[in-house]
Amino acid sequence: MHPVERFQTGLLIVAMGVGIALGQRASLAAAADRAVLPALLGVLFLTFLGVPLGAVRGALANRRFVATSLGFNFLWTPLLAAGLATLFLRDHPDLWVGLLMLLVTPCTDWYLAFTDLADGNVPLATSLLPYNLLLQVALLPVYLYVFAGAAVDLPVAALVEAVLFVLVGPLVGAAVARRAGARLRSRAWLARVADRTGPAQVVLLAVAVGAMFASQGALLLERPLVPVLIGAPLLAFFAVNFLAGTLVSRVSGFDYEDRVCFACTTLARNSPTALAVAVAAFPDRPLIALALVVGPLVELPLLSVLTRVLRATRGDGSTPASA
Repeated sequence: MHPVERFQTGLLIVAMGVGIALGQRASLAAAADRAVLPALLGVLFLTFLGVPLGAVRGALANRRFVATSLGFNFLWTPLLAAGLATLFLRDHPDLWVGLLMLLVTPCTDWYLAFTDLADGNVPLATSLLPYNLLLQVALLPVYLYVFAGAAVDLPVAALVEAVLFVLVGPLVGAAVARRAGARLRSRAWLARVADRTGPAQVVLLAVAVGAMFASQGALLLERPLVPVLIGAPLLAFFAVNFLAGTLVSRVSGFDYEDRVCFACTTLARNSPTALAVAVAAFPDRPLIALALVVGPLVELPLLSVLTRVLRATRGDGSTPASA
């Protein structure tokens, strides 16, 4: 993992502080507000550039694992997210929506690094990315309508438009870039380029976070308990999903490498994607986006701890999985 990626949490915290400081000038705050979405679109383009949509076929060799993972991420996790939002944030509807958007979008980038750090099955994890990406694009508006429609007045048309613009646009652009790169150079060259985009993604995400806090930092200073309000259900999510995922892995007979892959794909969340949609769909509800900014500050340290916990369980004698 590149040092920039390893210290992503610290970089985001610095970006928050710089953003709040710059946001004290009204002219800078207005300019920063216009920079948030372009920076996030850049993050998503680079993320999707590294997602091999053709790898869908590769996952078919382990259909049981794929079915278990997708069922956990797209059936169980949304129910858990809705329950946690109701339990912790029933009096904070905007934070409710932000938490829900974060928890129902599985990660499509940095969980590969954590899978690798814990010596998990990286090829299998990579083959899951297209499924996770395409399903969250299709299902995010559905989850919001079903689980958060009673909490806030959802602009359904604007939400669908935001998903199409924010997610489908960079996805199509990345697909075109991949095809052009493969034709003009080679697939191997394209793979090397995609593998080196991680630091640029982190920097762009830090720019987006800094711009977000420059434009809305005053709101956070007025609501200093937002990190605590979001942190509590996030900690609960990680605890419940880690225990539930461990149980499912053992019942399914996954070996250590597949168990690591399952844990990372069911715990890591896609905050850049959710944040980009929130900025585009809810421009007048900044607390939704602020909730999503807080997410990685809790998630990334927990994922680092998770890799150590998983490595400590490596010699527990779990039986290997069959395809």
